[in-house]
Amino acid sequence: MSGTKVAVVTGGNKGIGLAIVRALCKKFDGDVYLTARNDDRGKEAVKLIEGEGLKVKYHQLDIDGVDSIKRLKDYMVNKYGGIDVLVNNAGIAFKNADPTPFGEQAKVTLATNYFSTLEGSRILLPIIKAKGRVVNVSSFLSVSSLKKCSPELQAVFRSNTITEEELTDRMNEFIKYAKEGTHQKHGYPDTTYGMSKVGVTVMSRIHARWLREQGKNDILLNACCPGWVRTDMAGSKAPKSPDEGAETPVYLALLPEGATEPHGQFVSDKKVREW
Repeated sequence: MSGTKVAVVTGGNKGIGLAIVRALCKKFDGDVYLTARNDDRGKEAVKLIEGEGLKVKYHQLDIDGVDSIKRLKDYMVNKYGGIDVLVNNAGIAFKNADPTPFGEQAKVTLATNYFSTLEGSRILLPIIKAKGRVVNVSSFLSVSSLKKCSPELQAVFRSNTITEEELTDRMNEFIKYAKEGTHQKHGYPDTTYGMSKVGVTVMSRIHARWLREQGKNDILLNACCPGWVRTDMAGSKAPKSPDEGAETPVYLALLPEGATEPHGQFVSDKKVREW
């Protein structure tokens, strides 16, 4: 087993994920793993990073597949004894002009962005090493979507005692109502991506609480907003470059040893924002 530290970035083959990998390769004292669902795209991204004179490693990871997550877990435990830095970046979004029915968009978007991120966290959080850092890439749309929820739902999503099960029930409820076309009538916002990121931010708060309940007081876990970034997902009109979008996730991934905060927070532009 290697004594080397290790960082893992999910969805690392393009956009913000690739920029996070690039920055960690420059700043992290250890091995950095770019992971991707598609091997060919992942290995192309590795060549790109290596072409910049940086050292990077690769492991296949499809967050929609439990077996794929477990293979990564076993590899990391056997080679490194766990993971020091985990950046959950993988996610999807439908384009605004996509004709796919809203209910189907809700099901597909939340399947990856919420449910698969949740499953990956369940499998990988127990192997985060002492003094580890976990960063869940959320979005400013989680904040604006929260504000568009009914007061009752806002209270649920802001609760400091909400459980994983209760959150998942709400995510499933949103999908059900989205399919029926009654989601707004029931107090939910008219955005599948925004709702999926409400799930990611609240899940982060729950998992941060769980770490403290387990006595893992030196692990810091936060959700963050990279900002509006020029990517395939967000389009070319966004003001930030991917490297600029990577700044806050990387800041959280590299919080210094001995730091006690932020933890369980929503962070953008390196500042804690009110949830």
